[in-house]
Amino acid sequence: MDDIIFYDTLRQGLWIAVAISTPMLAVALIAGLTVGLFQALTSIQEMTLTFVPKVGAMLGVFWISMNFMTQTLVGFFQDQLIPLIAGGF
Repeated sequence: MDDIIFYDTLRQGLWIAVAISTPMLAVALIAGLTVGLFQALTSIQEMTLTFVPKVGAMLGVFWISMNFMTQTLVGFFQDQLIPLIAGGF
């Protein structure tokens, strides 16, 4: 396998990882900022108050975007990795 093919496949894999993780990370950021603002306004400093809404929001987004993530990964494997493993460039 040429270095170019290896690095191009690695680049595409990293790009897919970023695309798949972006919705969950964005929701975690928004939920964290919202809860942090709420805590600052009300002076409530409870640790579970930051953790539980963030995890709940991430699980909700994961459930909604599960189809997109699965189709993206399956497409990458079928189009890129399986032909490389089978020997066809």
